[in-house]
Amino acid sequence: MTSESPLDILRRVFGYPSFRAHQEQIIDAALAGQDVMAVMPTSAGKSICYQVPALALGGLTVVVSPLISLMSDQVCALRELGVAAACLNSSLAAPDRLQILDQARAGELTLLYVAPERLDDPAFLDLTHEQPPRLLAIDEAHCISQWGNDFRPSYQRIREFVDQLETRCPVMALTATATRQVREDIEGSLGLENPLRVVASFDRPNLSFAVERPTSRRAKDEALARFVADRPERSGIIYCMSRRSVEQVCDDLCERGIAATRYHAGLSPDERERNQADFIYDRKAVMVATNAFGMGIDKSNVSYVVHYNLPLSLENYYQEAGRAGRDGTAAECLLLYSPADVHTAEFLLSRTERSDLTPEQLEQLRQADDARLRQMVFYATTTNCLRSFILRYFGEEAPAYCGNCSNCLADFEETDERTNALKIVSCVARVRQQARAQGMYAESVGAGLIVDILRGSRAARVLERGYDALSTYGIMADVPVPQIRSLIDELVYRGVLGRSAGNFPTITLTARSGAFLRSTEPLLVKVAKGRPRPAKRARTAQDATAERADLTPEQAQLFSALRTLRTELAREQQIPPYLIFNNATLEDMCRKRPRSTEELLEVSGVGAKKAERYGEAFLEAIANAPGWSPERF
Repeated sequence: MTSESPLDILRRVFGYPSFRAHQEQIIDAALAGQDVMAVMPTSAGKSICYQVPALALGGLTVVVSPLISLMSDQVCALRELGVAAACLNSSLAAPDRLQILDQARAGELTLLYVAPERLDDPAFLDLTHEQPPRLLAIDEAHCISQWGNDFRPSYQRIREFVDQLETRCPVMALTATATRQVREDIEGSLGLENPLRVVASFDRPNLSFAVERPTSRRAKDEALARFVADRPERSGIIYCMSRRSVEQVCDDLCERGIAATRYHAGLSPDERERNQADFIYDRKAVMVATNAFGMGIDKSNVSYVVHYNLPLSLENYYQEAGRAGRDGTAAECLLLYSPADVHTAEFLLSRTERSDLTPEQLEQLRQADDARLRQMVFYATTTNCLRSFILRYFGEEAPAYCGNCSNCLADFEETDERTNALKIVSCVARVRQQARAQGMYAESVGAGLIVDILRGSRAARVLERGYDALSTYGIMADVPVPQIRSLIDELVYRGVLGRSAGNFPTITLTARSGAFLRSTEPLLVKVAKGRPRPAKRARTAQDATAERADLTPEQAQLFSALRTLRTELAREQQIPPYLIFNNATLEDMCRKRPRSTEELLEVSGVGAKKAERYGEAFLEAIANAPGWSPERF
């Protein structure tokens, strides 16, 4: 083991002055030989938790990682820091894999990233017998749980690998999102022995959350285009539920003059790789993608994530939204919600096939998926604090007001909607009564048809079924459709009405419906008055920089110059710009204005190797910045 302390390693190699919350506790446990179960949100610094011990322990640390792009990105970043790292996965030719195994066997590697499928490779097992790992880290550990949101059967072979080690090393399981059930499943599946359990706060204070509810596809496209256009030159990801939506959204943005590219499984491997590279290397500012994109991307300068469609769960949403602001700078997360997305999501979940599960287990999984989707819908329709909703979902206490989400920033007025709510519940009951009177056991209809009945529509589907004869027909003719739909969502959220699963979800009565109809208590609902109060929108790249980082105009001008320099250096070396310095480091440079290598090392994120490699170029750019003189700072 090295004589350097973990803090000394953090400062020398990574350039950070101190550990973030929980990092030091986790590192100390690993160095003492204790297993670790750590749940830390994206950008909390999970990789530091095993990279620093790897450097402190010496020898070989093995990191299990699920995606090739994730491994490659981390290995590239470590090599920029002067750390000997490599990865083993299916993208490598056999001679390259043998060379990496030889390097590890000779003690030339500190960190070796492997795909879980490699763990039962005889050549890799031979290596671990000759060079026993000092630490085994399992990244994205939720993949081992069949109740998690991204189950990978290959992860369940990790336990067998651990049991085969001649000398058991400490095992560290890390993930960004895991409920209590998933955490317990991870510990049991990996066989963790008396682990240190760390569940960090899920809160990401640098992220703002917003939900908008466009009333049509066209309105959604306009809202998205306006959002992106108001953030020039910022890097963002737009998630869509289907390949078709990806194509349509990307084409629409490109036609509007926005530098966007696309990513989904229907593209050829070459095009996916090319488009991903354009985004990572900042040649294209916007990536429009299905959720197949992003898990393995450590791009730190993503300023916003937009969900064009409803995600399948809050776990998925928070993981994907968390790809914004990884460098700690302020970032935005926007969900564009429409009820039609729920139908699509339910259809996708209904098609879940798992050959590794029994029929009973598959049914349990589908029920869990349905429950997760319902929580996602509640998030999209609530008028309460969005941040609080997310944190409480993950079991964390949270204040009812955050001041940094669209609901907290909106002007709401509280109105008594009992009368309208009674009309809606009564309409659902009348539909059911009519069905029984006609000899049917019961009939439930979708929210759209309930709205049509209440508004007195003359649509064929209303007239042919005789719904125009119901006492509730046309009693809300003067109420706008979005208001009725919103109130239906509110009643479902409160359990007064139910929404069935399946391809064609229907609105049903619940055990609470009767009591609600008999009650005279007011139904207080918050209704937004106009749009939320947004932060001042930037119209130029320099304005955007100043707004996000709270920089002075001169500092913002310097930031633009440093970003240009970073891009030029990255292009020369053919690496992503953020691997040189992330935005947070550039902002710190702009505030501190270092004049020497010693002062540059005081900038957060500048370690010894990067100062040696890039220090001269950045110090020169700072010294030559217009309007700057040492006496002023």
